[in-house]
Amino acid sequence: MALVALVMVCAMDGFFIEPNWIEVTHHSMSVPIAQPLKIAHLTDLHTKGIGFRERRLLKLLDEESPDLIVITGDTISSLGSYEQESQLLRRLHAPRGVWLVRGNWENWYTLRNESDFYRVNGVHFLLNRSAELRPDIWLTGINDAAYTPADVARAFANLPANSYRIALFHSPAFFSQSANRYDLAFAGHSHGGQVRVPFWGPLWLPAGVGPYVHGWFASGASRMYVSRGIGTTLLPVRFACRPELAIITLQPMAN
Repeated sequence: MALVALVMVCAMDGFFIEPNWIEVTHHSMSVPIAQPLKIAHLTDLHTKGIGFRERRLLKLLDEESPDLIVITGDTISSLGSYEQESQLLRRLHAPRGVWLVRGNWENWYTLRNESDFYRVNGVHFLLNRSAELRPDIWLTGINDAAYTPADVARAFANLPANSYRIALFHSPAFFSQSANRYDLAFAGHSHGGQVRVPFWGPLWLPAGVGPYVHGWFASGASRMYVSRGIGTTLLPVRFACRPELAIITLQPMAN
């Protein structure tokens, strides 16, 4: 009876509680920039429209009031969910804009007139290109290299040498082959494992994660943050792995 009760409690937690129990994590870094920048990192939304989890996310974003929102792919759940995605994208706002890159789902279900879709929904779409966020900070978005070739040379072309370089990509294993090209990277894809067995770890991880499951990683002068993401994939379940809204504040270095 005790075992049955434990299984029932775990099932309730995994299917009904944790998937909607978003954790806000806060991080701060001192970097060579002129003014502070507060970044909200979203990934693996897998949204199907405005549900309980999306409403909770929007409320948390309002409370955090970031300067910038970055989305590192897998915002959709299927080919037919782009319209559902737009319901959420239209409600995301930040003074420095909302910036998005593809994940594997966007590559599997590529949308015709993709750039126009994101522009209409108020989102800056970065596909193997860089853009100036402000004079001292540039963003680079790279197509998901785990399943589709990424045009790395094009993505990082013409970056000012004296700027702080932030890279956005979906699969964190790309870090091992690109870390020397930027100062800070954001990635997702792993869902943090989504279902984590105590004393064991993730039950399953997709290709393209490598050793970068969740949290901070460093290689030389480059650092990367891998978020657990917001949504779920394969099954609508999370266990010992709450969804995550990561807030990273970049502070100017003290003179």
